[in-house]
Amino acid sequence: MNRLAYFSFIALGVALLAVPFGGCAASKKYPKDQYVVKMETSMGDIVVALDNDTPLHRDNFVKLVNEHFYDGVSFHRVIKEFMIQTGDPNTKDPNSTQMPGTGDPGYTVPAEFVAGKLHRKGALAAARMGDQANPEKRSSGSQFYIVQGAVYTPEQMEQMEMRMTQNRAAQLAMQRFSEQRGTLVKEGMGQEDMRKIFDSLMVAELRHIEEFHFSPEAREVYTTVGGTPHLDNEYTVFGQVIEGIEVVDAIAAVETAAGDVPKNRVTIKKMTILNTPKNLGK
Repeated sequence: MNRLAYFSFIALGVALLAVPFGGCAASKKYPKDQYVVKMETSMGDIVVALDNDTPLHRDNFVKLVNEHFYDGVSFHRVIKEFMIQTGDPNTKDPNSTQMPGTGDPGYTVPAEFVAGKLHRKGALAAARMGDQANPEKRSSGSQFYIVQGAVYTPEQMEQMEMRMTQNRAAQLAMQRFSEQRGTLVKEGMGQEDMRKIFDSLMVAELRHIEEFHFSPEAREVYTTVGGTPHLDNEYTVFGQVIEGIEVVDAIAAVETAAGDVPKNRVTIKKMTILNTPKNLGK
């Protein structure tokens, strides 16, 4: 990898904006030690199992399901070969003037990053505000997305590793530059000279930053099953689709308008807890 090949500006991407009691008796076909939730959508059913190693997200999701919070919300952001996003309560009203993706229950959930937890196809993850407004990467209280993703070649994985190394260096360089910017402005330094200073900081970071590499497990998953590798350790994954992945694919394929909003509403009619684990956490 040529570590001095870099962008002279930061492209941090568009943040995924904000970004559980009850239920039927356990079924033999579902994991007995996990909450299992069925989403009845206008395009078919999706069944997800919630992870126990992200208890804050699990319990919050179960609470909202039992409160019928999600009944009637629409998928407000859909990007083929990426993800389908929902959970904004404002989208229950098709005539709402609120911008899709801005609604929530009025609180956030602390990030729960678990080593080795991947954004593989079918992963259930929490949306959130971007890093600048949300440096702790706290999750939206209700908005979530399901990964569709894509299958990557080994060469594409290597290119992504390079970009992720560069982006990390850019973030560190920007932190250092921000500490100096006020002084530089007071000294009357022009934009071109400030850009040169940022570039020099970027070069310095690239010289000593540890290169990013995907684990062998991640590389295997993303080159076979597929997913969205660049979101790992940036957004909390707290579950996995165990039935209805074809419905996820169908929703991801719908025609969209500006803002990646489906032209024809796709809604969650209701959510139901199919399995409630006994003695959870004991």
